[in-house]
Amino acid sequence: MLSQRMKYARKKSKLTQEELAAKVNTTKSTISNYENGHSTPSNDMLILLSDALDITIDYLLGKTDNPSSVDKEEKEFEAFVNDPELGRWYKELPESDEEDLRKLRQMWEIIKSDKRN
Repeated sequence: MLSQRMKYARKKSKLTQEELAAKVNTTKSTISNYENGHSTPSNDMLILLSDALDITIDYLLGKTDNPSSVDKEEKEFEAFVNDPELGRWYKELPESDEEDLRKLRQMWEIIKSDKRN
């Protein structure tokens, strides 16, 4: 499984074996051996490969089918929380009273329905 997923991720990243080898400081033949299942990367090499290919080690090893280290929703949430104004608002939200939260929810539902139309 590792060999197939590594090859797939390399091709998806539009890298040749030589280019990937250069990124992880090894040889083309080593990458070829990994992709053909003739050898298995060390733990340190798995880390380098996952970083170079922008995928998780869990994906390479078949533990998950999601190659992304952070899914889209997590990235969007991180961007939201890291925006100073929105982050401050988000931190204050739990302190709001229940009625304000209900109103906010109603406004959000209106905004979402407007976007769909």
